[in-house]
Amino acid sequence: MKFLFHHFRQGGFGRKNADSLKEKTTMPQKMNRLQRKLFACYSVLAIAGNLCSVYVYAAGDPLSVVNNLSTFIFSLIRAIGLILLGFGIVQVGLSLKSHDPSQRANGFLTLAGGVIITFAKEILDLIMG
Repeated sequence: MKFLFHHFRQGGFGRKNADSLKEKTTMPQKMNRLQRKLFACYSVLAIAGNLCSVYVYAAGDPLSVVNNLSTFIFSLIRAIGLILLGFGIVQVGLSLKSHDPSQRANGFLTLAGGVIITFAKEILDLIMG
């Protein structure tokens, strides 16, 4: 009997309690000293980055910038090709010493790949005309 009375007093069966209908609120956590310092440093750097920015205007021929970038990239490719060329020479030399035909084939393939990569710019220039 107490069970039925309690439910009718709360608003009847099928309805939720008034406590469960309330919105749950969360309280913000306090920042400790280190977090406050890091946040302050981040804020100062973000504001300084926005306020102290300097505009940079492109000067000169934009095609020269592309040519310089192309020269730099092809010099990196040439360096990689020279490394492969040296490794291929070492591999062929070791295969001749050990009489291993599969290592010799791999050495010659590495040597050929190194030559092609080293002279990639010249090969592309010949193809393009």
